[in-house]
Amino acid sequence: MSKVKDMALADEGIRKIKWVQKHMPVLEHIKKQFEEEKPFEGITIGSCLHLEPKTVNLGLTLQAGGAEVAMTGCNPLSTHDDAAAGGAALGLNIYGWREQSETEYYSTINDVLSHKPDIIIDDGADMILTIHEKRPDLLKTIMGACEETTTGVHRLEGMHADGALKFPVVAVNDAYTKYLFDNRYGTGQSSLDAIMGTTNMLIAGKNVVVCGYGWCGRGVASRADGLGANVIVTEVDPIRALEARMDGFRVMTIREAVKIADLIITVTGNIDIIKGDDFKYMKDGCLLANSGHFNVEINREDLESQSVAVEEVRESIEMFVMEDGRKLYLLADGRLVNLAAARGQGHPAEIMDMSFAVQALSAKYILENDLPIDVMKAPDSIDDTVARLKLKAMGIEIDSLSDTQESYLANWAQGT
Repeated sequence: MSKVKDMALADEGIRKIKWVQKHMPVLEHIKKQFEEEKPFEGITIGSCLHLEPKTVNLGLTLQAGGAEVAMTGCNPLSTHDDAAAGGAALGLNIYGWREQSETEYYSTINDVLSHKPDIIIDDGADMILTIHEKRPDLLKTIMGACEETTTGVHRLEGMHADGALKFPVVAVNDAYTKYLFDNRYGTGQSSLDAIMGTTNMLIAGKNVVVCGYGWCGRGVASRADGLGANVIVTEVDPIRALEARMDGFRVMTIREAVKIADLIITVTGNIDIIKGDDFKYMKDGCLLANSGHFNVEINREDLESQSVAVEEVRESIEMFVMEDGRKLYLLADGRLVNLAAARGQGHPAEIMDMSFAVQALSAKYILENDLPIDVMKAPDSIDDTVARLKLKAMGIEIDSLSDTQESYLANWAQGT
């Protein structure tokens, strides 16, 4: 059972799914293991992830392990309709289409929950929150959940601190093979790819302001720097701000940074990063983009209230004409630019290969262990397995410690 925009798009979707499979060797290795072992036989897995070819490949991997898989999108603008149709044609239960209304968005989450999943795979925690707030009848049968992104982990940690979380969650986002690669290299490349593809704008020589210097912000700043931008970082954390400065970037307050910005990219996971009077100080032609999970970092209402006209001048680009004649440009409605913009394809398949491998193995970990109600990092053994499989797929060999070296490191009394 599926609800997608157009099943006639399935053939194109399957072609794209097969393309990413060629570039996701770790997940393909795990899929073959799952096909032999069938660890999820009799288990239903529900997911709320960005519905695109790489995500569908994760669903097919879980399906190969015997699971019934039901999937929906975690962002109304990030679904690829051809990939959704392709996944449905390949036997997954897919609910979602691009440009859903808020009502439709939560309706498709409930469509997935109608399958009564045993394990949840979430991105942003909307499905987990929906279960707790609207479908408490499912709480007694859910074994646990995996959470993909920083924003979702923060929400769930807050739930746990307040005693509201009712089942265990593996914070896949906190796995080293996720945040060191997906958050940094994936977000960095895909965000700049989407911005350049949507605007046809040159990055070199521009003042690019990156709001936030977590792992995603580091990646965006690094890619912009590599493209020849003059990178400026804004931060609230003194250690991260110091790190950004020592990485060679200018660091200043948002109010000062917006005055010289040609392009502003928010990557914080927090609300109202660009708001109110910030828009009054921006240069004519400044572009605004968000790479945080939710569309709350750039306050669209404040921007619209200060403008005298709004016009879509290019797909995924809105022009806001200010009272003094300046024109400011908002990309992808302030949503996740690397997936919601017209040219947004998400992270490269080689990056999501690791992240989704961690997801698949974490789902198996939930199945095989009686976990406490908590938000916990994926076991280091999963990280180690994924990293070694990735290195092998890349044709890279590394050294191992000798017995003597192992003994030396283990002996606290060993002299120099």
